[in-house]
Amino acid sequence: MSATQIVIHPAVEPDRLERLRSAFPAARWVNAASPAEALAAMPEADALLGKITPELLAASTRLRWVQAFTVSLEHYVFPALVDHPCTLTNMRGLFGDVIADQVMGYVISFARNLHLYARRQIEHRYEPAGGEAARVNNASGPGTVNEMDRATIFLPDATMGIVGFGAIGSEIGRRAQAFGMSIRAVDHHAGRMTRPDWVASLEGLDKLPELLANSDFVVIAAPHTPHTEGLFNTKTLSMMRSSSYLINIGRGAIVKLDDLVSALRARTIAGAALDVFEIEPLPAEHPLWDLPNVILTPHTAGYSPVIAGRHLETLAENVRRFAQGETLNNVVDKALWF
Repeated sequence: MSATQIVIHPAVEPDRLERLRSAFPAARWVNAASPAEALAAMPEADALLGKITPELLAASTRLRWVQAFTVSLEHYVFPALVDHPCTLTNMRGLFGDVIADQVMGYVISFARNLHLYARRQIEHRYEPAGGEAARVNNASGPGTVNEMDRATIFLPDATMGIVGFGAIGSEIGRRAQAFGMSIRAVDHHAGRMTRPDWVASLEGLDKLPELLANSDFVVIAAPHTPHTEGLFNTKTLSMMRSSSYLINIGRGAIVKLDDLVSALRARTIAGAALDVFEIEPLPAEHPLWDLPNVILTPHTAGYSPVIAGRHLETLAENVRRFAQGETLNNVVDKALWF
């Protein structure tokens, strides 16, 4: 029997290749720098690490495993791959703590009005978030609730609702509960999950309306799937409290931006923080840029110096498992894209 052949495409750097080889030294490795080189190697390929295409898949005769280099698969999966018997794995599990830190940055900004003060600094405006009334009423004695007090959110009295309670969503919840927040969550696979003691509720997506009605911060941490595309629209946003904030670090296609703009302008919700967008990059003329109750970041929530190392070690561990015939990590349901 011929040796196991593993194709990598796009090619990786020499040091990363050596780390992968060390996990399965008996394999034949093809680090394909071009599509033509990858295509030529596919008839003998048992595994492909990287980007599979319909052409590459059609050329394969014994492919058993495909490892995506990304977490998101909405632009990766195609019908022939769904139907193919190979196992598909992705890179989920790398970003939970990193993205959770960014989410809490948004939450604290909204709770303490830091997003407004950043704008006022540019304008050279020394003014509390409550405006003129806040400056006047702030002279009142201790124990008096003034407009500036009302303009802030005391996090231990607040509830975070998390849509998608996987590796990222659960880490966001852990961070939030450390600030004293109450945590609610919904997930497509809630029935298979164990609810942590610090989570008030973990239910299926059918309970989304209840979560929205009871959350001060709604965080989307779900993947882009046929079930979540366009999930947040005018109808969904109308279920939120007028004092609530929407945060999306999941996928841009989950939130209909036109509907969100309308909700923000109508004060259906209090504000939004977005790291991902229905259209990327967000056009310079888009109205979201000018709304003062919005925080926009350019798809950077997953940025961190620790990610590259985690990415390589996750790949190497799955290569080792493949070599030993063990169950692979991060197996996805190809039909659901995650």
